[in-house]
Amino acid sequence: MTAPLSSARVSVSLIAAAALLCVAAPAVAQTGAESGPLRMEDIFEVEIAGDPQISPDGRWVVYVRQRADIMTDSRFSNLWVVGSDGSGHRPLTTGDYSDSSPRWSPDGTRLAFVSNRSGDAQIHVRWMDSGETSAITNVTEPPRSFEWSPDGTQIAFGKLVPKPVPTIGGMPTPPEGAEWAEPAQVVERLVYRFDQLGDLPHGFVHVFVVPSEGGTARQITSGDNHWAGNGIGGTHFSWTPDGTGLVMSRDPRGGDTESVFVADTEVFEVSIADGMATQLTDRRGPDDGPIVSPDGRHIAYFGMDDRFQGYQLTRLYVMNRDGSDPRSISDGLDREVYGATWAPDGSGLYALYDDEGMTKLALFGLDDDGSGHGVLTDNVGGVGRAYAGATYSVADDGSFAMNYTTPAVISEVATGRPGSDVRVLTGINDDLMAKREIGEVEEVWYESSHDGRPIHGWIIKPPGFDPSREYPLILEIHGGPFSNYGARFDLEKQLMAAQGYVVLYTNPRGSTSYGEEFGNLIHHAYPGDDFYDLMSGVDAVIDQGYVDEEQLYVVGGSGGGVLTAWLVGRTDRFRAAVSWYPVINWYSFVLTADMAAYGVNYWFPGLPWDHVEHYESRSLLSVVENVTTPTRIVTGEEDWRTPMSESEQYFKALKLLGVETSLVRFPGEPHGIRRRPSHHIGKMLSTLEWFRRYAATTS
Repeated sequence: MTAPLSSARVSVSLIAAAALLCVAAPAVAQTGAESGPLRMEDIFEVEIAGDPQISPDGRWVVYVRQRADIMTDSRFSNLWVVGSDGSGHRPLTTGDYSDSSPRWSPDGTRLAFVSNRSGDAQIHVRWMDSGETSAITNVTEPPRSFEWSPDGTQIAFGKLVPKPVPTIGGMPTPPEGAEWAEPAQVVERLVYRFDQLGDLPHGFVHVFVVPSEGGTARQITSGDNHWAGNGIGGTHFSWTPDGTGLVMSRDPRGGDTESVFVADTEVFEVSIADGMATQLTDRRGPDDGPIVSPDGRHIAYFGMDDRFQGYQLTRLYVMNRDGSDPRSISDGLDREVYGATWAPDGSGLYALYDDEGMTKLALFGLDDDGSGHGVLTDNVGGVGRAYAGATYSVADDGSFAMNYTTPAVISEVATGRPGSDVRVLTGINDDLMAKREIGEVEEVWYESSHDGRPIHGWIIKPPGFDPSREYPLILEIHGGPFSNYGARFDLEKQLMAAQGYVVLYTNPRGSTSYGEEFGNLIHHAYPGDDFYDLMSGVDAVIDQGYVDEEQLYVVGGSGGGVLTAWLVGRTDRFRAAVSWYPVINWYSFVLTADMAAYGVNYWFPGLPWDHVEHYESRSLLSVVENVTTPTRIVTGEEDWRTPMSESEQYFKALKLLGVETSLVRFPGEPHGIRRRPSHHIGKMLSTLEWFRRYAATTS
């Protein structure tokens, strides 16, 4: 047995006097009293506060409020504003649209944002005194990230410049009125589709500027390169204080960044006048996210010397404006730093980092290695899951706005300033939580039976928990694998606890926020000894005396789905298992997934045909013949991260072996199965129904 649990209470919700839900009764079926534990239909009720932007004078915060609509089974987002003292909370935009990326003008009189309310996504500007709003772009491709010029007269934004689509030559023209089939798709790119996005358009992302009062957008960058990003996600660039240039990253090799190597990005300064680009960094590895200091003398950016390891810490660097004297100001902190913003006086940089499952906002000095950084606050984040997801912004006086979460607070907006506590301004889920009882969350540490390493985790106990009873236990495993769970509200796990389960979730080896050495314990060794970290956690909770060890269940998504299959391939202690969107065969994964190049170069020693034994030894098919646990697989049909073919291989392997199994397929769903709220409910119900099906008859 493992060592006893070391228990440390975190921010919790202690729930008293609630009747424990019977495991056999799904929450979605309850239609009685208003109050009680969380129900499946509450997935439609939970709202998320994101991207809080504090006004330059620090008086107001605009944020994105995300919601689900039960009638259309869709998700929408609008902009809301609240005073920094908590007053004046009200919507700025309304309607069933996607409003996002609010950004204040430098003088605070206007607000730019991206919205599809005029049809296609465009940049809109709202005049805050009058409330008048106008679209200032009219582009055929959606604008990516954008940024105001220092004088507020222009806005720079990223946008795809299309290129011709490859076709089959010589096709005849259909006769007038004919209805021919959709033409064939000719694929010539390694990354031609991406999870959440589907098929990627042909072309390159370039940077444009447009007058902030509307007008013709002018292209600044050129060439067959993706500027200010990798061409898939958003873009990032920073104006020079005099407004003459933009600083951004680019892969200097050119092309569509399709080699088997990760993008080797460098930092450039691009002239607004003529588009001339000056390269400022030069090394093997990504240098990106540059931001220019308020006085224009320095550039901060993120980077690393690429060692082709599974987990490498990104460092925060500062260099002179001309690219000279680059130096890391975070080497003394054994954590990955991200999301930097210059202090208004240029004396240092605000930045985020995750530490033992807690996202912190800190201030880094320019003459330090990071060991002397000052933590401003923690509990930054709030995406409705135990994963990190922090956003913040800084006003001219150094005060800041952030999203805020705890194990009992879903997602809110807060403000603070150096040297003072943060203040939560909103209560967007108070109406729901006032009538719902959630499980108590307990922070735990225990030792791995493999090597005695301390492993960090959390337990959610069912509402109305009685320590004299024995409860079924669900082990829920995070994906990544290089990610972390933490002291953050998690709707899915609370829904499991509402059904009468104790829920254990941990950060086994390979998890981030515990240093580079801990993360790289799974380098070229995943899945592997994480088995012991997870099972030691199960044993440690059993030792507490309130878990029925005949009623153990396991579920995990993505990398957690990998580890779920790894566990049932090595132990028969679980009564049932559910693997959400897993990888089963690494050989086929790197040849079908949207992240093929990354897998080949960072998770494995090379191409699969050159390392067949290594790929096979880490694939779940290597242990599938040991599986006796009833195992269900749940995957979205538009998952390009861990494609459906992975789930089908596992399902058919289990069927051929005579193991009880089923495959649940959600149409139109990408990785995560959250696009449609009803599908999210279905994902949870399919999991809990499977566990109930194989519950011990003595329960």
